[in-house]
Amino acid sequence: MSHHITEAANASYSYPDGTVGIKNISFKITHGESVALVGANGAGKSTLLLHLNGYLSPAKGEIKIGDFPITSKNLKDVRKTVGMVFQYPDDQLFMPTVLEDVAFGPLNLGLSDEQALKKAIDALKIVGAEHLSDRPPYKLSGGEKRSAAIAAVLAMSPNILVMDEPASNLDPGSRRRLINLLKTFKHTKIIATHDLDMALELCERTIILCKGEIKADGETVKLFKDDNLINQSGLEKPLSMQGCPICGKKPCP
Repeated sequence: MSHHITEAANASYSYPDGTVGIKNISFKITHGESVALVGANGAGKSTLLLHLNGYLSPAKGEIKIGDFPITSKNLKDVRKTVGMVFQYPDDQLFMPTVLEDVAFGPLNLGLSDEQALKKAIDALKIVGAEHLSDRPPYKLSGGEKRSAAIAAVLAMSPNILVMDEPASNLDPGSRRRLINLLKTFKHTKIIATHDLDMALELCERTIILCKGEIKADGETVKLFKDDNLINQSGLEKPLSMQGCPICGKKPCP
């Protein structure tokens, strides 16, 4: 694919029980952007992300990667371009060792054993987890599993990195290491998160979802300063934008 643009046009999807997942979603994310998807539980964040890699397909409207709509015909090419890190690493890690897990994707793309192994080792080095190579995933900590899951996606050399709640269940140190790591990536990043401080630090643009629809799409700082918008969306301002609870000192405007 020559143009790594993610675009949705009036995309809608409802689950079999009638629950609305997304409704009339439209946006365009260009190459190299870092975009946060935020919203209360049930707002449609995870549902939308599952459409970006073809795990779900819109009942109405269209979602495209580059010039190509996401269909079963070009799904393999889409998944070479879009790498998805799931909310729960256990959904992604299933091989006997971390190295085998990280090499699994490149092997599926048709690389030789030697090429896949090199890709896997390089990806583990990027996330600082090469020391985990021979460990079974089920014996890793939450932060270690997250690093392994990210490495498994990076090993496939995607141009678009899609992440669902990447900081969930991480201790403060692991969260900071993750943020610092993501700052180094040149990929297009689409990050669904409840961690608005992380969104503020990583993403210049934010899309706010509410009941499956886009409530706002714009500059992260500007949206997060809008008290009415934040309250109506079931969110809370980032801690870094709140006043000190002890001295009452207000944050910088």
